[in-house]
Amino acid sequence: MRIIGLDIHRAFAEAVAWEDGKLRRLGRVDMRRALLTAFAKRLSKDDVVVVEATGNAAAVAAVIGPQVKKVVIANPMQVRIIAHAKIKTDTIDAGVLAQLYASGFLPEVWVPDEPTQALRRQVTRRNQIVRQRSRLKNIIQSILHAHLIPSCPHADLCGGKGRAWLAEQIVPEDERLAIERHLREFDRLGEDLTVIERDLAGSALADDGAKRLMTIPGVDMIVALALMAAIGDVARFSDPQKLVSYLGLNPSVRQSGPGPAYHGRITKQGRGHARGMLVEAAWVAARAPGPLRAFFLRVRARRGQHVAAVATARKLAVVIWHLLAKGESYAWARPLLHAKKLRDLELKAGHKATRGQKGPAHAYNIKSLREEERRWVEQAETAYARFVTGWNPRGPKRARAGAATEER
Repeated sequence: MRIIGLDIHRAFAEAVAWEDGKLRRLGRVDMRRALLTAFAKRLSKDDVVVVEATGNAAAVAAVIGPQVKKVVIANPMQVRIIAHAKIKTDTIDAGVLAQLYASGFLPEVWVPDEPTQALRRQVTRRNQIVRQRSRLKNIIQSILHAHLIPSCPHADLCGGKGRAWLAEQIVPEDERLAIERHLREFDRLGEDLTVIERDLAGSALADDGAKRLMTIPGVDMIVALALMAAIGDVARFSDPQKLVSYLGLNPSVRQSGPGPAYHGRITKQGRGHARGMLVEAAWVAARAPGPLRAFFLRVRARRGQHVAAVATARKLAVVIWHLLAKGESYAWARPLLHAKKLRDLELKAGHKATRGQKGPAHAYNIKSLREEERRWVEQAETAYARFVTGWNPRGPKRARAGAATEER
């Protein structure tokens, strides 16, 4: 069996084969699909190809995969830590990939299936459009700031009231034209955003996991799909702490010799966008009644609200693992609110409105039913707060004293 390392670039890849304990350079491979396919056909069904995770690694694996035994995608960050060298060339890098796999030290990454990759692309496109729209708002605000105009008194600068206020402000003619141009671009991006969110809503309606996550307070369609795209198959995480680590929400640890271990800030490794979505959901959950709000308030009293938000996001990751792994809904879900979320999904996906008919989400419009559901969840919040009253995160004092005595 040969192990072939490919050091991939945008236009070409350097190929090196590891066979019988020796490295042999195979030369450069053009990254155009037809030429890459021709190279793959020269390989054997017993060969293993190793590449680093790059922007086009999945496409390379899709082309080469049918022609070889296996295509392995390596974690580039961990490969650099293991194989750091003063002398670096493409040939050396390709050879290192092959040798690391042959020795069993290659840190592999999980390759999602095609539906998960498509969902990741759609979530990324939406995120890019949202960031571009935020950037345009900031540019308009900077133009106003440059001419000593205070911030817009309305919540949305590009909304109806915000634009009416904006039209009343006195700025030079060239700046006025620039603002109008930015607003037109903002509207065009809004149309693209509507199309993408319609597709995402259809994906959410067809995904039982996403609908299950939406039973959690603070988790809407966008958060649920971002998490489903990042997690993929939850079975690859054997316990919730593995998922927490994958999302970069676990604390960093420093320990050496006989000294104690020091826990610092979260590692922030892994899927950054999904981690950000979880933190946003944590802020929303902190304002909604339920055990999650009680948890947030308890941590906030000791560590401040920002640490509490991150801790709640970590708690959400643990809850999400249990929901997906066990196929259950959130225990303290609000059924009426969840029905409204699903109905909003249907409308966003393009389903026809049924005016005059009482659907599953109609009960949410009845105030008495909403308040009754809210009181039920508030009781769960009170019960959780009572349960953890006096709880010491460092353990009983007697146990700590005994441990200190044993150390002496």
